Amino acid sequence: MAFAQRSLSAGASPGSDPIKVMVVDDAVVIRGLLTRWLGEDKNLKVVGSHRNGKLAVEDIEKSDPDVVVLDIEMPEMDGMTALPLMLAKKRDLIVIMASTLTRRNAEISLKALSLGAADYVPKPESSSEITTSIDFRRELIEKVKALGSRAVRMRGPVRSMRAETNAGRTVQPIRPVTARPGTDTRASFRGAGQASGPAANKFTTRAYSSARPRILAIGSSTGGPQALQEVMREVGTAMNDVPVVITQHMPPTFTAILAEHMGKAALRPAKEGEDGEVLKAGNIYVAPGGKHMVLEKDGSAAKIRLTDGPPVNFCKPAVDPLFDSVAKIFGSASLAVILTGMGHDGADGVKTIAAGGGSVITQDEATSVVWGMPGAAANTGMCCDILPLKDIGPKISRVLKGNTR
Repeated sequence: MAFAQRSLSAGASPGSDPIKVMVVDDAVVIRGLLTRWLGEDKNLKVVGSHRNGKLAVEDIEKSDPDVVVLDIEMPEMDGMTALPLMLAKKRDLIVIMASTLTRRNAEISLKALSLGAADYVPKPESSSEITTSIDFRRELIEKVKALGSRAVRMRGPVRSMRAETNAGRTVQPIRPVTARPGTDTRASFRGAGQASGPAANKFTTRAYSSARPRILAIGSSTGGPQALQEVMREVGTAMNDVPVVITQHMPPTFTAILAEHMGKAALRPAKEGEDGEVLKAGNIYVAPGGKHMVLEKDGSAAKIRLTDGPPVNFCKPAVDPLFDSVAKIFGSASLAVILTGMGHDGADGVKTIAAGGGSVITQDEATSVVWGMPGAAANTGMCCDILPLKDIGPKISRVLKGNTR
């Protein structure tokens, strides 16, 4: 499994309301197992359990879950049919798709992210494997807690506003956030009402390197596929003169499809990195699931090395090894970016990049699906900018052209 990490602040705060979870899976054994696992955590409360999407959609308003764990393949109504119906009934609902590691299901899971799902969790192939998989159980619970905790925090202001209204006071209504077509509209989940730019002022930042970048390295996790797609779309031809290396916490099969999506977004050649492959400017290389991808000097160039060592920060692939190797080869000509994700993977690599004189950009809290990785990076004090997602691509483009303003 590519991603089995502990997250920073993953879960509700002590004394807060539990995260309400609904489980939707047609297999009675799996449905019962997930319900039991989730119910054993004091920060979680299972409010619904259904065998198909139709029953789950009908129960959304009554059970009012914060998070739905949604199977893809089910009779009567499958997960992809149910997903938009659920989000129509509760626009800030967090949906985590659950699927086995087939190419078809990987494609469907990534498509679900573009339709409003928050994340996915890959299921082992059989019920017996699911029962004994410690990694799957940990990943499921940590993602539910990390993604659901924000929804719980948002409930407080809503309740306070209702209480004031009932007391006869006049209050301003919460206005929905208008998003571009195809973007995530789960406003309260994505941080509606949070400041973005000014919030970055509380962190120490450093000046950009005076050296023009010769490589772009990106690390991401939860929420990363959509964030990466937006960044790659914006950067486009600005990457003509540099290779791009990406570590996204993902299992095998998923990373191959992610690379295809990155290529389409940037209109550049993109693929999973291969051991011994020499980096070419203008190409995108994604770390394959289940392997660490690092760089190694090859004369005047750099080549990819795939390693099968133990997980780093509970992740494989991990961001830190990639960033460390980038800093070693490219030094002050390194440009690194940390996007949304659970945990703190990449923070040590950010320090290494900065120590080598390179530049680092990280995503701000308001636009991150989970502000674990970018938050850890920001807290190092080694970043040059802490930016909303929409500003990261344009900034990268300018920096790659030698303009850091």
